Amino acid sequence: MNKPSDDKTFVAAPAPNDVVTEKPPRARVSDAIDPEEAEPKRERDYLEGFLAKQPETGETGGAGSDLQQAVIDALKEIYDPEIPVNIYDLGLIYGVEVDDEADATVTMTLTTPHCPVAETMPGEVELRASSVPGIRDAEVVLVWDPPWGPDKMSDEARLELGML
Repeated sequence: MNKPSDDKTFVAAPAPNDVVTEKPPRARVSDAIDPEEAEPKRERDYLEGFLAKQPETGETGGAGSDLQQAVIDALKEIYDPEIPVNIYDLGLIYGVEVDDEADATVTMTLTTPHCPVAETMPGEVELRASSVPGIRDAEVVLVWDPPWGPDKMSDEARLELGML
């Protein structure tokens, strides 16, 4: 068993109900650092590289752009609640367009008009597409023609469902 040492190497703060007789020392003007003796002021060179950098010039939108692929990747994270396949591979997404203003338009359908997620799925798709960094706004266009069918599924989805 360790016994507390008699020499105290720490100073404990007084308890709130202890009476403190010593007042802390007051700050004096004479204690201030002379500006001539102080370190020289730092120049604002740390912003130089940041301010000089130009934005990357590349396609904002359009077919095959990185932004369009980022939206597609985000949509592949949404799964149909009844089928264990993401909605992109399931063939529910008919098109993803990103224009030069970084606005995304997702054209999609549902398996049936009476699908249990008919009220929530388009909103989730819009929210997920608009949350992609770089997308200014997203819109979902829900279409019923052409109707969805198992032929719209990707080979990966068919393999997952045992249809190959």
